[in-house]
Amino acid sequence: MKRVLFALICLTFAILARQSQAQTLTVTTVTRPPFSYVEDGVQEGFSMDLLQALAESLNWDFAVERVGAFGDMLGAVQDGSADLAIANISITALRETQMDFSQPIFEAGLQIMVPSDAARRPSLLQALLSAELFIAIGLAFAILLGGGMLMWSFERRSQPYFDRKLNEAWFPSFWWALNLVVNGGFEERMPRTPFGRMLGVVLVVSSLFIVSVFTARITSVMTVDAITGNVNSINDLYGKQVGTISDSTAANFLNRREIEFSGYPGLDALLTAFTNEELDAVVFDAPILSYFASHEGRKIASMTGGVFLRENYGIAFPTGSPLVEDVNQALLSLREDGTYDEIYRKWFGVRN
Repeated sequence: MKRVLFALICLTFAILARQSQAQTLTVTTVTRPPFSYVEDGVQEGFSMDLLQALAESLNWDFAVERVGAFGDMLGAVQDGSADLAIANISITALRETQMDFSQPIFEAGLQIMVPSDAARRPSLLQALLSAELFIAIGLAFAILLGGGMLMWSFERRSQPYFDRKLNEAWFPSFWWALNLVVNGGFEERMPRTPFGRMLGVVLVVSSLFIVSVFTARITSVMTVDAITGNVNSINDLYGKQVGTISDSTAANFLNRREIEFSGYPGLDALLTAFTNEELDAVVFDAPILSYFASHEGRKIASMTGGVFLRENYGIAFPTGSPLVEDVNQALLSLREDGTYDEIYRKWFGVRN
């Protein structure tokens, strides 16, 4: 009788185990290329490929529920309506108090994306071809020619050098004014009339302005414009139109640094604002911005600066989920047999 009872108990546990294995797990995710998205009706992305590998290793059946907002995905895990969540979910201290995480599945961080034009540094050629510099050159020529001809009108009867007809005097007069400004003039051609001497002094003093225009313009383009016109690091974000996703790790970082920013409800809204030239810079997860800059935004976006605020992505589970340990063991196996590296290379190339 005891043997029969023991056999029935064992059979009951076996049936329950099979039912547990046959249970379809609910997986929630959000669209975040290249980690999770749908293409031609197929679940694509690094995270989705990793999920499929885990399911094969653990003999899972699963159904993917794609939600519109990152917060909705995490909320489904917290209230237990989803068995797990996978995408680009950063493992943070706050989230650890609200849910359980697997071991890290991806090493990431934040980075800055800027419009392609803003990534170009100012050059000397840009300075020399600027409209302001051409205006300054034209003004300088006008001052020298006007000053030379005015000197001719004062000095043509007193200084032999200026004793020329009007149609012959314009270039020698201009040449005299140019030499006066550049070299300080010539002793043998010193003005002899009171008005001519006063004009000579004015031309010499104005030469300080003429020379400074060239120097100031080139210096401003190569230094001041480089500082105020480009975003190369976090410190350059102050005073700029910065965007990120509300309540993200990037938003928390910007708040700590007291950098003003516009928060958007999702990735699509953020990238739309960037595409519409409403933002000077976007701060968000480096692999997601890099994917956009190399695909849809390759003509309008550039990455700048290095990756900062390093963080790890993980798979999220409801607190106390029995799936965590199995997933961690399976992840170790996938790393050991090369499956993880194969999936990584497919989406990101060879790891540095």
